[in-house]
Amino acid sequence: FSPSVLGTREHWDAAYERELQTFQDIGDTGEIWFGEESMVRIISWLERHKVPLDSSVLDIGTGNGVLLVELAKSGYMNLTGIDYSPSAIQLSEKIREKEGMSNIKLKVEDFLAPSAELSGFDICIDKGTFDAISLDPSDAVGKRKLYVGSLCRVLKPEGFFLITSCNWTKEELLNEFREGFEILEELPTPKFCFGGRIGNSVTALVFQRK
Repeated sequence: FSPSVLGTREHWDAAYERELQTFQDIGDTGEIWFGEESMVRIISWLERHKVPLDSSVLDIGTGNGVLLVELAKSGYMNLTGIDYSPSAIQLSEKIREKEGMSNIKLKVEDFLAPSAELSGFDICIDKGTFDAISLDPSDAVGKRKLYVGSLCRVLKPEGFFLITSCNWTKEELLNEFREGFEILEELPTPKFCFGGRIGNSVTALVFQRK
């Protein structure tokens, strides 16, 4: 991929500072990455596979934390969101308070250098964070490897990793996560037709840690 400001912390700090101000001004929670259907897709998979409601869930790059709020509304109780942008965590804290979801834990954390206490999760979820890392102007390849290493550390053996991406195809993601993970399922996503060929603008996969 071509390097992009979308891969820099400065971009996301500025973006979430704007969203935080907007929330304080008019109560708008901001953008939902990949739309509401992406959250429905994740929650439906968890429910379909009867994932226990007390399973520990980590939202990697939680942003405004709306996915965690929806998980809490669906009955999940052990929820943690991390983001390397302090403004994102401030915004998600305010949304958590507005929604009355006091059981959601939120922390400023860089997933590429996670703290020791960030471990033992049953479920890890990524909606666009791996995409953003892939656009980092400084050593995106090395940072993708760091990401996979961090995922191996924080996710329990046999734990589930649900990733939604608009930059990577299924085959490319299988290659990126080939060490330590096996594919369980590809989740249905919206399709588009261009030049007589049908494809997916978004890829959503479920992996299991070996």
